[in-house]
Amino acid sequence: MSTSSSTPMEDALRVKITEALKPSSLIVQNDSHMHAHHKAMQGSTSRETHFRVEITSEAFQSKMQPARHRMVYALLKEEMERVGGIHALQLRTRTPEEEERQLAREQADKATTRAEIEK
Repeated sequence: MSTSSSTPMEDALRVKITEALKPSSLIVQNDSHMHAHHKAMQGSTSRETHFRVEITSEAFQSKMQPARHRMVYALLKEEMERVGGIHALQLRTRTPEEEERQLAREQADKATTRAEIEK
């Protein structure tokens, strides 16, 4: 029985972000399969090159988006520089308060839509 992971890049990404940023929410989506046909990916044997990551963390408090993204890029520098490593990283970074406001807006929008449909 093999103990090696079939998703070592995703695993490393999750561990590094979790240890450094202590997120209250972390969603990692591997979108590599949608980009495997791109010219830049020809010859690549990696199936872990394109990720969408949503991170909610207190560590982002009082930081603008560019600074938050730089924090994540610094954490994943090794994985991004490695041959066959991360080629594209789409980030959504927010604080718990920002997440709460977003959820409240979404709920209000759903309620408004429901009320309009029932008219």
